[in-house]
Amino acid sequence: MKKKASKRKKQRDFENTLAELVKKDDFIDYQFEHNDSSICLGYLKSAIDTEKLEKYILPQIQQNDYIDLNEVINDIPITKSQLIDDPNQLHEKLIQGYVFIYMENVNPQYLLVPIPLTKTRQVDIPEVEFSVVGPKEAFVENIDTNLNLVRKRIAVPELSIEKMKVGTVTKTKVAVVSIEGIADKENVRTVIQRIKDVQMDQVIDSSYIQQAITDNQNSPFPQLLDTERPDRIAAVLTEGKVAIFVDGSPHVLIGPTTLVEFFSAFEDYFLNWTLASAFRLIRLFAVFFSILITPLYVAVLTHHFELIPKTLLGTLVSSRTQVPFPPILEAIILELTIELLREAGARLPSKIGQTIGIVGGIVIGTASVEAGLTSNVLLIIVALAALGSFTTPVYQMGNTIRLIRFPLLVFAHIYGILGVGICIAYIMVHLLKLTSLGRPFLEPIFPFRLTDLKDAFIRLPFDKQNKRPFAVRPEKVLRSTKQNYDK
Repeated sequence: MKKKASKRKKQRDFENTLAELVKKDDFIDYQFEHNDSSICLGYLKSAIDTEKLEKYILPQIQQNDYIDLNEVINDIPITKSQLIDDPNQLHEKLIQGYVFIYMENVNPQYLLVPIPLTKTRQVDIPEVEFSVVGPKEAFVENIDTNLNLVRKRIAVPELSIEKMKVGTVTKTKVAVVSIEGIADKENVRTVIQRIKDVQMDQVIDSSYIQQAITDNQNSPFPQLLDTERPDRIAAVLTEGKVAIFVDGSPHVLIGPTTLVEFFSAFEDYFLNWTLASAFRLIRLFAVFFSILITPLYVAVLTHHFELIPKTLLGTLVSSRTQVPFPPILEAIILELTIELLREAGARLPSKIGQTIGIVGGIVIGTASVEAGLTSNVLLIIVALAALGSFTTPVYQMGNTIRLIRFPLLVFAHIYGILGVGICIAYIMVHLLKLTSLGRPFLEPIFPFRLTDLKDAFIRLPFDKQNKRPFAVRPEKVLRSTKQNYDK
């Protein structure tokens, strides 16, 4: 009696599920009549690959007379087909790209055949982290393709991939990747636990995960590094870091990370160490110049005329004779103009955006100087500051640099150079308190790690970097040569 009652309940559940599916416009169902049986098939047309359906499934069902579903599963040449007896799973499986097959007047079982439609763009060259030398592959939106790009670079059984689904509505696939025996288990557990604790209905991109699991969500500084380069992911995994892949995103997150890594282009490792160190120092100088030059201009002209050399004083005075605004307002107008041009160039189509950036900068700059709204000296300074911010290899850190210039301008106007120092001190205190997955964000500066300085402001030769970064607490400190990997 219990078996009959259970069978009737499953039949009712199936009828209810089928009634819900029929309401969908893209639900298709077939019924094939044979001598001894009737086979039914259903699927969502928008979720499956119809070519595989017509090539591998329909011909087998049309041409053969089956007694049960076990014969069907043996004839269909598609792996991961499965038999289930719970009709409540059908709806979710159909959305994922499964075709379900069942036989009438037979035990309530359902054969699920996976033929999902996976349309994605081809692997292309990096657009954000482009390099002249080195590999020319970039991640795409498909998580399986991205994992494959890393697997072929790290072909070891220790490569660990922990998959999960995030988002109550989107159920986005997320993968946490690390190398067992190198990555610190606490870092891996921290990442996995934080992702599991994410309470969101949708996760569309890796930036959603980044904002949800960072240590300080109110900080303008990014605490996880994102990259579109598979070679960079392979390199950081061998250092002992953790990578987070999100389906639908061409960018992969890296953690824990430090501040100095945001100013290191991966192309540095493809160049001679002397050239790479020189370019890295130039980028660091450009960043500090971009942050400080405009606030220092405002501070000196507002409070500290005595600091201007006599040979330069005449040039500055003559450039500002027709300007009716104080230095702070003049600087803010030009900074906002640069930001507007940058945003317009980024949002418009690429060819139009380039034209807007070049022509707009020349026309507006020339017109503002001739109209007496800004001085030509400040125009040059703001343009150089904008160029300096462009040298940042990581886009998110470039956005942070653009933002922190404005509070520096305000403090410079109110308190002069003292105000600039106060604002910088506040930023440094904030950075000292900041962590990435619980690890110090300012390492190797604070806490001071002499060994990690070998790949911080400069990059020493590879034979001098025989230890992995201490900041990530790797289980194997020595680099993975064959001699010391097993130690």
